[in-house]
Formats: sequence, C-alpha cells, structure tokens
Amino acid sequence: MVRRPVAWAGALVLLAEAVGIALLNWFLGLVVDKQEMSLAGLDPHAMTVSTWIAGLVFGGYLALCGVMLAFVGGRDRAPGRFGRLLLISCAVVHGVLGAFCVGLVGWLAFAFMMVVLGLIVLPLVAYDRVGRATPTTA
Repeated sequence: MVRRPVAWAGALVLLAEAVGIALLNWFLGLVVDKQEMSLAGLDPHAMTVSTWIAGLVFGGYLALCGVMLAFVGGRDRAPGRFGRLLLISCAVVHGVLGAFCVGLVGWLAFAFMMVVLGLIVLPLVAYDRVGRATPTTA
C-alpha cells in the first residue's frame, strides 16, 4: 500500500514549501526595505517587519502540517482530531492557492499545487476513523 510513502512525500514537500515561503517573504521584506516602499503612507519598516512575520507564521504553519504528515507516515495511523483539522485546513489552503496560481503564475504552478493537495488528502482518506487502514477491494 502507498499510504506511508505518500505521507512521507507530502511531509517532505510541505517542509520544503515552508522553507521556500519563509525565504520568499524574507526576500520580499528586503526589497521593501531597500526600496523604502510605502503603501497608503504606512511606514516602510513596518511593512518590512510585517512581511517577515507573515513569512514566519505561514512557513511555520506549513512546517507544522509537514510534521503532522510525518507523524502519520511514521505511525501508520490516522491523525487525531487536531491533526485532521490541521491537514484539512492545509488542503483547503492549497486548493485556493492552486486556483489563484492558474491566473497569476500559470498551469505548471497549478499542477504543482494540485499534486501537493493530493499528497495531503490521500493520507486523510486512506485511514478510517479508528486508525486502521481501509480495506481495498481487488
């Protein structure tokens, strides 16, 4: 069965995505700081710091989702209530970001987001509520 490898692959992809998001927001914060950009009279330093904080928060959220998938793959059991809610929210975020990616970035980014969505959803549906693997029919 492919439950464990998919959970591990999803965990690795989410952890890499967390690092990428954090680095992207760090870079954007540096750009705002060096250009001294302002939005509606907001202090440029406040925009820089808020960009860095947003990167840390969203990167931490994705890293937490990746750790949850690693626990699912390591234990070969369904996540608990908190883990299930966390992974469902992560799947919804990736679905919405995938929809935005089509128009803003392109179809390749959309395909990547849908692959990540699949890596999140499969461990959620591959286990029943008791934690045992669902029986497959041949």
